[in-house]
Amino acid sequence: MPRRIEIELTSSRPDGTWTWRAAGAREPKGVLEGSILPTGAKTGDVIKVEAEADIDGMTIIGVVQARVKLAKVETIALIGQDKPFEPVTQQLAKKGRGDRGDRGDRGDRRDRGDRRDRGERAERGDRRERAPRGEGRPADGERRDRGPRRPRFEAPPELPQRPKAKRLRANNTHRKAVLSEIPENQRPIAELALQGMQTVRQRLKEANAALAAEGKPTMPEQSVLQMAENLLPRLRVADWLDRAEAAKRDLAQLDLRDLRSIVASANDAVIERSEACRDLIAEMKAGLVTRTEEEYQNWLADIEANLGVGRIVRALKLAGQPPKAGAIFPVDLGRRLAEAATANLTADALADRWVAVLEAAAFTPIRTQVSITSKPETVPAELTKTVERLAALLPQIASAFGVEAGSNHAPKPLRPTRPAKKLPPRPPAPPAAPAAAALAESAPEVSAPEVSPAASESVPETVAETGPETGTESASTDTAD
Repeated sequence: MPRRIEIELTSSRPDGTWTWRAAGAREPKGVLEGSILPTGAKTGDVIKVEAEADIDGMTIIGVVQARVKLAKVETIALIGQDKPFEPVTQQLAKKGRGDRGDRGDRGDRRDRGDRRDRGERAERGDRRERAPRGEGRPADGERRDRGPRRPRFEAPPELPQRPKAKRLRANNTHRKAVLSEIPENQRPIAELALQGMQTVRQRLKEANAALAAEGKPTMPEQSVLQMAENLLPRLRVADWLDRAEAAKRDLAQLDLRDLRSIVASANDAVIERSEACRDLIAEMKAGLVTRTEEEYQNWLADIEANLGVGRIVRALKLAGQPPKAGAIFPVDLGRRLAEAATANLTADALADRWVAVLEAAAFTPIRTQVSITSKPETVPAELTKTVERLAALLPQIASAFGVEAGSNHAPKPLRPTRPAKKLPPRPPAPPAAPAAAALAESAPEVSAPEVSPAASESVPETVAETGPETGTESASTDTAD
């Protein structure tokens, strides 16, 4: 690719060629043809040329035309004036249109009495005819008929929400007292025993594996397990007392799931025989009965209130969430709720309303009483998908849409979508070496401590803290269904 450089002509040869060197250099650089030089070139001239570089050196292929400087530049003459300079100013008029007194005398205007009435303007051919206001044009304040409007749904008034139930937060007063009475070398085993005998066996197995890998003697499994079984009854009683006392403090606002769990765990033989637990057990059972009846009455009152203000979907959702399994739904309330749900399933209702009512009614004890009087003319894909999903629970609705219920399993309620939260990274699991060391320290001093007669009996390894859960499937077996 050629590039532009400046060269100096050093000499002229008889054959018509010239020698050249770079501008400012000492010795000649190469030879160029004289035919490419401008007329009148002489030794010592510095010119700009285009050169190409190759293996043999630089080859001059042409001369670049130098810029021609204009000797004279045309200018514009500024002619001054003898008049004094007067600056230009402006003043904006006010926005109001009331002040029109500066328009001057307008008395010279022609007589406008011969103007035709506005009604005669319709006779002009260059303007479109304007129909009277009563015939083709709407009157003031009226709107043109723009076709059928979408039905407008007025939101019912809001109802005050009941306070959310408190979850159980137990302290560890009794457990600390029991652990303080246990020798320090047996405390690691006691803390593991609170998590269940299966946890003790797993940790013991990992600890023996770690000791065997280090070439150290392993612990006797039978002795360690016997120690954990001897400590477990006292720890169970202490743990239950901590939970029961915490439930007693918040008995009026405690979540029924936690209260049922405490009552169910009190069926353990060790807890039943404990003198410190008998009064609390009776109090927890009586409190569970009272709270269950109270929650049942509040449940019916909330359904009645939402049904009264027109919140049908909210009332249907509450009907599918009884406070206890097998709760009896009143027949009269169920009939009214079914009629209100049927009244919302009309042809002029929006598809979103259909989907919301069907999703809520499918998991209530009155789902078989819900029917439709008129089906929408055009069924959106979203509504069809909802009917197909709920066909097993609402067969009468599915048949109206031409969908077969079949033998599909009953679906579950849709969960509300929530934005995903970024959880912090999980901390690394503690190594097994500390557990092995703790168990190894207690292993040499394994001894069967004195325990109460109740503790010497066979004790189950784990306590099933399960109670009757509230759910929508259990509500479907109600008598009102």
